[in-house]
Amino acid sequence: MENNVIINKKSPTDLLRSDFYYDLPEALIAQHPMEQRDMSRLMVLNREKGTVEHRHFYDIIDYLNEGDTLVINDSKVIPARIYGHVEGRDEADLELLLLRQRDLDTWECLVKPGKRARIGMRSVFGDGELIGEVIDITDEGNRIIKFDYDREKHENIYNILHVIGLMPLPPYITERLTDNSRYQTVYANREGSAAAPTAGLHFTPELMEKIRAKGIAIVPVMLHVGLGTFRPVKEDRIDAHVMHTEYFSVSEESARIINERRAKGGRIICVGTTSSRTLESVTDDEGVVHAMSGDTGIFIYPGYKFKAVDALITNFHLPESTLIMLVSAFYNKDKVMEAYECAVEEKYRFFSFGDAMLIV
Repeated sequence: MENNVIINKKSPTDLLRSDFYYDLPEALIAQHPMEQRDMSRLMVLNREKGTVEHRHFYDIIDYLNEGDTLVINDSKVIPARIYGHVEGRDEADLELLLLRQRDLDTWECLVKPGKRARIGMRSVFGDGELIGEVIDITDEGNRIIKFDYDREKHENIYNILHVIGLMPLPPYITERLTDNSRYQTVYANREGSAAAPTAGLHFTPELMEKIRAKGIAIVPVMLHVGLGTFRPVKEDRIDAHVMHTEYFSVSEESARIINERRAKGGRIICVGTTSSRTLESVTDDEGVVHAMSGDTGIFIYPGYKFKAVDALITNFHLPESTLIMLVSAFYNKDKVMEAYECAVEEKYRFFSFGDAMLIV
């Protein structure tokens, strides 16, 4: 199935954005990845027992059982941040973040400064290697930009981005990343994300081989991370928030493996909120996962009943974000907020390059 647009039906809630706030010292925001990916710390929350354990990420194999399925998001981050200037000017005065590909050479972008980016404005990047023209403006104020380049010289726009673009690190990371591969998962495969699915950054090839050897299937799905994942919640009532849609894909093979293994009693363990949102977008009320591609704007917050996810691997997220709301829906808001307070006390590392949480 193609071109599906999935928006979950919202149920009324009295929860406010402020219910998901916690105080985080700036010193706990990780500025760089661990030297070895799986050396990150791991907080394990057991929903049935109500316990909290403190381990390291390489210990995660102890919590995975033969017959389980690990669902990963194999989307790959592109060097989506580019700098240039308005055509006819010499100084660099424009910053673009390519959010989402509309077609081969047309992208939805964030533009800074946005006021001058009117329809018809042309901009130059990479010493003229790439030319962009604003052809439309979305309801949210993002620009739709059509790019042009020498197609005999460059196979596609990705080739140019890998030369002139920078990795789109979040604004809370202020240190320079010296190795772009550290903002990719080791299994990243399909280019298109404007941010990394960060829960997967902790896996190493060696750890993944140990997981497979234990009889655990590793199954890819794909969601290109864009504005829907990291757009802040501005409304006071969280049920008033509208998610920006993101493109996803679940193959026939992935759906088949997940369904077969779950039918035999195996758990579905999602690596990250993006994998979770993807699976919940394609699973029916009977718990059957369907192969599908399209757009999802599913917003998961407390009160939501999960249909596919049995366990969740995730990072520690920003206060008042849709991500911490999803995690709270998977367990219990108060328990999750207590766990975050514990993480602060124990000096865990937070956000994209930070430590991990496993909820079973």
